[in-house]
Amino acid sequence: MAACTSPVVGGGTQPSSSDQVATVVVMTLQALTPEVDTGQTPGPEVSADALLPHTFYFLGTDSTGLTQVFRIERDGKTQKQLTFEPASVKDYDVSLTDGSVAYVAGNQLLLIDADGSDRHLVVDGGTVDENNPFLGIINSPVFSPNGQTLAYGYKGLNLYSVSSGVSNLVIEDQIEDSGGFPFPKELYWPERYSPDGTKLLITLGYYEGASAAIYDPASKALVRLTGAEGALICCDETVWSADGSSIYSASSSAGMFNSGLWKVDPSNGTVTTLFTSNYDTSSFNYADEPYLAPDGQLYYFFLNANNEMNSRTPLQLVRSAPDGVTGRTVLRPDTFELMNESLWAPDASFIVVAFAPTQDVYQGGRAEIVYLDGRPNVVLTTFAQQMKWGP
Repeated sequence: MAACTSPVVGGGTQPSSSDQVATVVVMTLQALTPEVDTGQTPGPEVSADALLPHTFYFLGTDSTGLTQVFRIERDGKTQKQLTFEPASVKDYDVSLTDGSVAYVAGNQLLLIDADGSDRHLVVDGGTVDENNPFLGIINSPVFSPNGQTLAYGYKGLNLYSVSSGVSNLVIEDQIEDSGGFPFPKELYWPERYSPDGTKLLITLGYYEGASAAIYDPASKALVRLTGAEGALICCDETVWSADGSSIYSASSSAGMFNSGLWKVDPSNGTVTTLFTSNYDTSSFNYADEPYLAPDGQLYYFFLNANNEMNSRTPLQLVRSAPDGVTGRTVLRPDTFELMNESLWAPDASFIVVAFAPTQDVYQGGRAEIVYLDGRPNVVLTTFAQQMKWGP
């Protein structure tokens, strides 16, 4: 379960914000959800040669070594620190309507305006019991596309109305008593809203492992996944298609779950295996960061190998039909074995990749724009994690 909970900040020595300087020319899920037209008010006018399609948010480190929320403007150069908490920010999300930020620090859920002002408390989770760290932790704030609802995990799945300031616990964590100790039977926290905001992809957390489900806030129905046993479909490995008709999930390591690529029908939870690994024939297919782009093509990282890999898989960027197989084409000759996370541009013309500084760092890294047309990479900042697009 720990492997599928909210990303742990850290994993190695991180540069301070004073070192986070965008280079010469600078530069895209959360793991990202596909960018879609939400009817939001357009962002500020910038020159036609702006490097970024939207503002770029990430977790970086401040001068004291604490993790805070930062933003880079569409020019790819102007950087601003938005949070100044006495404890590291663990999770956050950005409203695509007005740029306000919800974040978790010191087991508190807080909200600020786009400029960092009007900081106010939404929920105080209190002190975390170190003997039962899975209980009472606030995590995974997720804004709805219209910015009116903030979903988050705290003793279950919660929905907070931004306008009324009221939170509702819609699915309570299932905790059992095991010899006088609380045991997590099933835990719930949000991952991503569908592009139209009518459904919410959530993670189901267990003591060992995790899965996913689709929650309908209107009907309060929970659709669980069926089929494709052994598939890794949970946590930040999943992404909605732009039209909301499907969910893609990928795995780039073998072990408890198979590596491969899967497609989920959110209306009924049916999982279709696009491809996976075959241990009997030693044919291993690894995939990561799938994105169904506006051109109708599926972009993702991929490797076929004859040996089992559990980490640092040397993936390549590929493009295929939506089935993940037809017309699969390698887009760049380089490999991405030091990639810790990435963020697709809405039009799939590039992807922002966080490259680990060393082999033993598994969270965040140097954020670079990787262009699909072969142009040289461009560094945005020397350290970033939980990269997201803003307005």
